[in-house]
Amino acid sequence: MNDAKEEIKARLSVEDVVGQYIELKRAGRTFKGRSPWGVDKTPSFMVSPEKGIWHDFSANKGGDIFSFVMEVEGISFPEALEKLAAQAGVELKKYSGGDAKISRKKARMREALELATKYYQVALTKNKPVCEYVFYKRNMNRETVKEFRIGYSPKVGDALLKFLRGRGYSVDELDSAGLLNRFGRDLFKGRMMVPFIDTNGQVIGYTARVLDKSEPKYLNTPDTLLFNKSRYIFGFYQAKEAIRRDGFVVIVEGNMDVISSHQAGVKQTVATSGTAMTEQHLKILSRLTNDVRLAYDGDDAGVKATERAINMAGDLGINLTVISDYHGAKDPDELIQQDPKLWREAVQSSKPAMDWLLEKYEEKLDLLSAQGKKEYSDMAMKMIGNIADPVVRKHYEQLVAKRLDVSVEDLVAKRVEKGNVKKLKQVKTQAQNAKKVKILEDALLSIMMFGGEVGEGINLEVPEDETKLQELELIYETKYKTMAATELKGEVKELLRSYQVELKQQKIEELTSKLAEFEDDEEKSADILREIQKIQKG
Repeated sequence: MNDAKEEIKARLSVEDVVGQYIELKRAGRTFKGRSPWGVDKTPSFMVSPEKGIWHDFSANKGGDIFSFVMEVEGISFPEALEKLAAQAGVELKKYSGGDAKISRKKARMREALELATKYYQVALTKNKPVCEYVFYKRNMNRETVKEFRIGYSPKVGDALLKFLRGRGYSVDELDSAGLLNRFGRDLFKGRMMVPFIDTNGQVIGYTARVLDKSEPKYLNTPDTLLFNKSRYIFGFYQAKEAIRRDGFVVIVEGNMDVISSHQAGVKQTVATSGTAMTEQHLKILSRLTNDVRLAYDGDDAGVKATERAINMAGDLGINLTVISDYHGAKDPDELIQQDPKLWREAVQSSKPAMDWLLEKYEEKLDLLSAQGKKEYSDMAMKMIGNIADPVVRKHYEQLVAKRLDVSVEDLVAKRVEKGNVKKLKQVKTQAQNAKKVKILEDALLSIMMFGGEVGEGINLEVPEDETKLQELELIYETKYKTMAATELKGEVKELLRSYQVELKQQKIEELTSKLAEFEDDEEKSADILREIQKIQKG
């Protein structure tokens, strides 16, 4: 696909692509703007038309038009390639070689799903009882129905199968698209159809809800070449602009919660579409914001889901909060039906996930009993161990100690493994440390490559990627080119010192994380701790 990439780059300028998302202003030979990730106070986003690259100094991200779209849209490279190819008018199938057959199959699946969606939309308008259900019982307005492309699958016969067969689609193609059941008949019948829409705005599947009390209540498209439930985020296409603009995302449990929330004005809302939230889901969302607000139920399942989210969020540098004030409603959808204003207020008054979790365990356990204190402290210290900031971590240690009427030292002692092998407290997450190492490495590489004699004393591996080299040149020209030789030498000395410190810390973090893997292996744990101590003394 390299030829396709180069053809797209030749047709699309980096400033035009970036300019679709942020306002750019000419600054000599480059353009400047504010970070689309909202982390700079002054313009620190640079675009070089000559080199065809960009670099965000505040977020330490950079690259070409493909990496920019991947980062700002929260999508994969194939999705970015497809999006930019469509914008540039490049036909990817001409460049796909051996993948041409698969590409053609996917294209036919998309065409069939698009036709099916339009068919379902028309079917909705022709069925009065279904319209009453959608517009009156579910309280959706016409704008919402249009935005989410909601439709209806007829209850009798194989209406969709006959329609699409008449348009030239084979049974195999329709089966591959997830439209047929195991008997080769219509999979969806008598249901309100809500399409799964990918990041490019194309339909890749459906979630279908019954209109009565029959089971299953929801029926989803099975995994196909286009749809994968473990990676898909419902509502992301409709929400991504609001998430990027306002700097936060709300994760709810149900697809109907998403639709109701968007209609109520909280368009930053998404759901993980009937599957447990994964690290992949959070990684996609973290590309747009680190402010993630969970709208989970307060039952055992909701508590466990929040625990898992806290564990995952710690490694990604995410600020996790919980929306909990439902005013007696069972979920966001029910609260919105009562009063949309209450939901908007609840979203703005979310509380830190750790505070919410501790409160739930306090309600559940008898903290006056020894067993209750043990269970509470076991959970609390496990969760507190995932907090990156040492000040915040100390705050929760003191809070839990006070609640249990014990000393902080007693709590910290719970970190001692079997055989008195003590775990090292993790001060920074690996993700945060890796980011700092990358910032320092890029700075040193830029001086090594373009700083002349001053950079000769830096010994790092030269990147082979041309785009990376151009990005390093942009960093050098922006930050170091105007420095006098003596000033630049001092800068290099400080950068090298910091770089070595962060590399050492990174190794310690990696080894510390391994302790969790070998917590039942005293010998292995002891070896890891000795290695950590060796690095600390070195």
